[in-house]
Amino acid sequence: MAATDLLVDLQDDLVSDDTSNALGQLKLSPLDEKTWPVERDDDLTTSDKDCTPEIVDPPSNLKWDDPYYDIARCQIVEVAGDDNFGRKVIVFNACRMPPSHQLDHTKLLQYLKHTLDKYVESDYSVVYFHYGLTSQNKPSFNWLREAYREFDRKYKKNIKALYIVHPTRFIKALLVVFKPIISMKFGRKILYVNHLGELEQYLKCERMVIPSCVKKFDDSLQAAQKPTPLVPKKQLPHQQFGISLQMLREKHPDNKTIPLVLEQSVAYIKKYGLNKEGIFRRSANMYLVKEVLDRYNAGVSVDFESYQDVHLAAVMLKTFLRELPEPLLTYNLYDQVVSFGKVSQGNQVDTVAEMIRSLPEDNYTVLRYLVEFLGMGAFPSS
Repeated sequence: MAATDLLVDLQDDLVSDDTSNALGQLKLSPLDEKTWPVERDDDLTTSDKDCTPEIVDPPSNLKWDDPYYDIARCQIVEVAGDDNFGRKVIVFNACRMPPSHQLDHTKLLQYLKHTLDKYVESDYSVVYFHYGLTSQNKPSFNWLREAYREFDRKYKKNIKALYIVHPTRFIKALLVVFKPIISMKFGRKILYVNHLGELEQYLKCERMVIPSCVKKFDDSLQAAQKPTPLVPKKQLPHQQFGISLQMLREKHPDNKTIPLVLEQSVAYIKKYGLNKEGIFRRSANMYLVKEVLDRYNAGVSVDFESYQDVHLAAVMLKTFLRELPEPLLTYNLYDQVVSFGKVSQGNQVDTVAEMIRSLPEDNYTVLRYLVEFLGMGAFPSS
């Protein structure tokens, strides 16, 4: 079997599938299009201590007698918020896998399924950090085959992307061997990410706890490449995403307090989405999301009616809030928001009122607008 067969076949499938033509833009390159590095055991040095499972702090949400405690404390599998398309992100850190003789791989597989079970009913993505997989901690082929077969349609149905970061020849060989059992549909979801910078177009790396040895390895790869001058992003005249609420209001000719993206997306959701199952849980086509985002930033009119997808409007609303330079509740209130669960029930109303009073006027106005809208979804009119 030729080494390029798997990805070449996938590319052919993408070209012939009208509903998936846009996936070609994801740069799913053929296996021989780049020089695939080999795994080097000496890359993972003893100085990279955060990659050593034994010293990672035990998870605060698990008791010592939990059946998955030993697996969870290694932090091989973690949940890392949402990606740029509003999908939950599950991270797998190969560098945190103990030597094979110290790890119960059957239990690891069970723990991975246990973690995914909380999210598989909604769209989700998986990020696999391959760096740190060595001859000492590499699982057997039989285990890998068993793992793939264990993840039935329940898990594969809503996974929208599997990002393989820092792929090597082992990944190349593995995909060739697995070709007979990897479905065409699942194969389309595999995306190769050579550098962390490439991952940024899909999710915010600063929101993830990336092991320092992975970052160091990425830095070494970048240093080995020819440096390219950084060109700062220029803010567009009609920019809507990624700028502050105050600036958006000042830029608006009528000094409007509710940003255009929120106003239009909320209006469309009110019309079509208050009783829509999965609203704010389901993702939208990533290319449509980018298209709408670019149209807003370019000052081009956006008509959600033409897209006929209420989930697209919901994702644009979440994307707008996610891209704000400062959270809607502000960084100043971060500690209070995080520790709110510790406030006694009798003091919660006063605490919330005090936090709201401390918000800037623009943040308060938008927060009130959103709360009133979300209240409609909680108590829709009959």
